[in-house]
Amino acid sequence: MEYRLLGRSGLKISTVTMGTMTFGGQGWAKMVGDLGVAEARRLVDLCIDAGVNLIDTADVYSQGVCEEILGEIIGGPRKNGVLVATKARFRMGDGPNDTGSSRYHLISACEASLRRLKTDVIDLYQLHEWDGQTPLEETLEALDTLVRQGKVRYVGCSNFSGWHIMKALGVSEREKRERFVSQQIHYTLEARDAEYELLPISVDQGLGVLVWSPLAAGLLSGKHRRNQAAPEGSRQFAGWTEPPIRDENRLWNIVETLVAIADERGVSAAQVALAWLIGRKAVTSVIIGGRTEAQFKDNLAAAELKLNEDERKRLDAVSLPPVLYPYWHQLNTASDRLSEADLELFGPHLNR
Repeated sequence: MEYRLLGRSGLKISTVTMGTMTFGGQGWAKMVGDLGVAEARRLVDLCIDAGVNLIDTADVYSQGVCEEILGEIIGGPRKNGVLVATKARFRMGDGPNDTGSSRYHLISACEASLRRLKTDVIDLYQLHEWDGQTPLEETLEALDTLVRQGKVRYVGCSNFSGWHIMKALGVSEREKRERFVSQQIHYTLEARDAEYELLPISVDQGLGVLVWSPLAAGLLSGKHRRNQAAPEGSRQFAGWTEPPIRDENRLWNIVETLVAIADERGVSAAQVALAWLIGRKAVTSVIIGGRTEAQFKDNLAAAELKLNEDERKRLDAVSLPPVLYPYWHQLNTASDRLSEADLELFGPHLNR
């Protein structure tokens, strides 16, 4: 297992992070999984034994039950330097202040997560989504307070747009508040939107990148194929609708290329998709999830798989997003002065 620095922090995390959305099975999360403590413990131990040192969860997963299960497994003194990341922002009660990124909600949400996780400190506390109504000054002051109180070690964001991140970083600098060390984003071969702004921002501003649902909710696992019904037991079979697929033909072209490379290498399509992500310069870690030991073992093996340049070009050929304005103008007129951040978008286009 390789370990990478998380953004500009001194914290090293494994290139594979364990996701826990399959724990609990309450409400909407039941479509993803409904693992109890015993089943979840086996998977946690499997990941830790493979060298994974970060486990990611959120208060909204099964309305807190996921955190409770994780707390039963790793609460108290942690073995092997295991780190815990969780998130807050979404609704956790019926009251008008039981949602959002206000000082009221974030501090109460953090204290509730600490109780459920049976720990004194959260290693990475992330804003789960943008809040367009709470001033960033209030949100970042609340996060800064949690760090100064010793309840949180590092802070990050998730599902922010480019301008959301840059505004937050600007407020942090101006107000001398704790700065985001990372962003957690959706990024796959099928959904490469993050290359327009989010990955360049990460390189330019020194943010770590954690990738959620790196297999597009299983669509890139190789189990889903063109003109075939969703396999029974899959998220799509249960009615899961993330991520949105806007070009189904493109999706199946990507899957077929993944399967072809996987057959040539004697590995799974899922491993190829994950290795492609791990090989991107801006990506720190991919968050893997599942319901079975077989799924986790297969995904964990991707940490050791290195794709060659030809394989990456084949995957780019079927998955590259179009260069939108103003980027096509920059590419056409200013490609003589590209930064490392610019190359997160333009690199694959220049190599074609």
